[in-house]
Amino acid sequence: MAYSTILFDLDGTLTDPFDGITRSIQYALDKLDAPVPDAGDLRWCIGPPLWDSFEVLLKTDERSRLDEAVALYRERYTVTGLFENTLISGIPDALQDLRDAGYRLHVCTSKPHAYAGKIVEHFELMPHFGTVYGSELSGERSAKAELIAHILKEEGLSASETVMIGDRKHDLIGANANNVASIGVLWGYGSHEELASEDPVLVAQQPAEIVQHLGMVSDSNR
Repeated sequence: MAYSTILFDLDGTLTDPFDGITRSIQYALDKLDAPVPDAGDLRWCIGPPLWDSFEVLLKTDERSRLDEAVALYRERYTVTGLFENTLISGIPDALQDLRDAGYRLHVCTSKPHAYAGKIVEHFELMPHFGTVYGSELSGERSAKAELIAHILKEEGLSASETVMIGDRKHDLIGANANNVASIGVLWGYGSHEELASEDPVLVAQQPAEIVQHLGMVSDSNR
């Protein structure tokens, strides 16, 4: 199958946001007088939409309560947490190699695009990407299936020529819902079992493997 466009998840795929996200979740829970887990026990919160994580942490599906939690999270995250983040080793070279091979790249993240764009710019990755796509602040399009469908429509992309790369099952489930191929990555927050269960075309242990795989796919279709 010939791919022309690659969609990259952000958190856990391009960068490691552990400190910023977990500390901001702890901040919100503390403000709400809710139990505050250790940072290590919040690893599972990196990837899913915030509302979904707070629904579990607060044991409620009351929208007003969840909205309050998200607002408190952002109170800290937008000032401090945004840049408590590190770039994944090997990512800049991989992005450059993929661009050189002729692929078009876009960011596809559940994080609000207003924040995602700042992070991509901070790490000087913007030249590699066409558009940074994310959710709205209201939570709209925070589900990957909805966001990928939006990107396909906005960019006029064929699902069969698009591949989604991410570190959590949510990325791969979203791709499958849109008949888009997927690649799982193991340097983020999903296990091999979690990713393999969604039938990706590859589960990569390092960014160079993505370049190698997609380079071979590209060469075989020339």
